[in-house]
Amino acid sequence: MTTQALPPTRVRVDSAQRLTFFRAVRSEWIKLATVRSTWWSIGITALLTVGIAVLIAQAVDMPGFEPIQAVVSPIQFTMLLAGILGAIAVTGEYSTGMIRSTLAANPVRGSVLTAKALVLAVFMFVSSLVIFFGAALAVSLVVSARDQSIDWSDASASFLPIIVASFTMAVFAIIGVAFGFILRSGAGAIAATVGLLFVLPIMTNFFSFAGESWKWVTDVAAYLPASAAQSIILPSDGSIVDGPTGYLTLGCWAVGTLLAAWAVLRTRDA
Repeated sequence: MTTQALPPTRVRVDSAQRLTFFRAVRSEWIKLATVRSTWWSIGITALLTVGIAVLIAQAVDMPGFEPIQAVVSPIQFTMLLAGILGAIAVTGEYSTGMIRSTLAANPVRGSVLTAKALVLAVFMFVSSLVIFFGAALAVSLVVSARDQSIDWSDASASFLPIIVASFTMAVFAIIGVAFGFILRSGAGAIAATVGLLFVLPIMTNFFSFAGESWKWVTDVAAYLPASAAQSIILPSDGSIVDGPTGYLTLGCWAVGTLLAAWAVLRTRDA
């Protein structure tokens, strides 16, 4: 059986598309790294993560409390910074008009969206890994005074929650990127991101005090991004969402919001 070689024209087109995408990724990284707000956001994220982790480690001294819980607990607040960073990375270009130059350099709009989301996700994942490991070191110093430590030989009590927490931070950044392309307004994208990640879980939590007729609200709330993230970072038997379902939920939020952003980006002028 013989294989038919691709026509030279098709090969050249595929190579040109890959080269264009790599250039788009490089361009997005340069834009992200040269904006002061990026590093201010990472600095604030690091400060909050380490500071809150240390405070929790100092304040909580009870049976069953593991030091790694203090390390990853600040994600309830720092997830907002991840989402906001993703949003302003997009809306900043719309406010300055740079998005026209970006789309002129790379007319394939799906490629622009993918490149920006990829760069933000990788950047947030790597940054979060460094920050969480720094928080783990700080917490270890605090709990060592009462003869506790993080058991690094047990992945589920050390490395795994940190890696998963960093993954969820990348997902939150992707959601922010998607809202940025959908709404194109800095205030609107930030409001939508904060509403989804922070406000909705609080509002739905009020229904936990209601009767059984409202239990469906809290059940649905377990599939919000923040709730799904908590269920996979530190899994518990009493959680509505188990590990695989939590990963699937976060994946659906990331893919779903990006598809919505792609639809808007294709159908609306810059």
